[in-house]
Amino acid sequence: MLISPRHQRYFMTPRDQPLPLYIESIGYNGNQEKVSRPAGYPYYHWIQTVKGAGEFKLSGASAILGESAGILLPPNLPHEYARVEKDWETIYITFGGSQCAAIIDSLGLGEADFHQWDSNSPLGDYAQHVLDSIGSDQDLSGLEASADMYRFLILLKKHGMTGNRSSISHAVARLAPLLTFMEEHYGNPDIGLEQMASIIEISSRHLNTLFKQSFGITAYSYFILLRIRKAKEMLTGRIDLTIKETAARAGFRDASHFVATFRRIEGVTPEQFRNLY
Repeated sequence: MLISPRHQRYFMTPRDQPLPLYIESIGYNGNQEKVSRPAGYPYYHWIQTVKGAGEFKLSGASAILGESAGILLPPNLPHEYARVEKDWETIYITFGGSQCAAIIDSLGLGEADFHQWDSNSPLGDYAQHVLDSIGSDQDLSGLEASADMYRFLILLKKHGMTGNRSSISHAVARLAPLLTFMEEHYGNPDIGLEQMASIIEISSRHLNTLFKQSFGITAYSYFILLRIRKAKEMLTGRIDLTIKETAARAGFRDASHFVATFRRIEGVTPEQFRNLY
């Protein structure tokens, strides 16, 4: 990654009506200085290594922040960091917003955590993209920067790896053959968890772990939602099919179970859903 000049820094102006997400400041340090904040920083704070490495200390623990790594800090968390190599190049973003905490929590990013990613991940270059965009554009409304910030958090959720956990993108790639199998065989009511796990040669427990990491639900719950989605397509696209026929084609053993499941998930019966559309 080529960055010039050696230092860049931008501050965004406050607004009377804050956006759900907005960037407070963003910058690049070609030779990161030592920073100590006993009272933390008043905004959410992201910092990542571009080149070299630094040591980050917080909550009595320390870690080396090398290339393809960064840390997201909540507001007012005491921390300090300093380079451990001759040059430590970093990019940082501080941000807030009226819905910032809710968005962060909904993505499971609320705790201070070290994140790593693959060298070819789009996450690595995205902060630089945001920095270049702000430096070259007159985004006085802040809308583009707000959209960029949201996109960055989505990329962090998708590609970031914490501790021994693989990234969501890795988990989805691992599940790809099974997801294809589900699309092709959703109409078969005999498919169970053991058969699904055998498709990608892992245990049922590991399968559910991957699904919860990727989609927030178990493998079988995902399969049920897929069947309901297919049923909705049939209910609106094949009005010649009865509810019983739709249930059978969507992989449900009987119409009563289909109607009860559909109503629990969609809040209306299949017939009511068909009439709405």
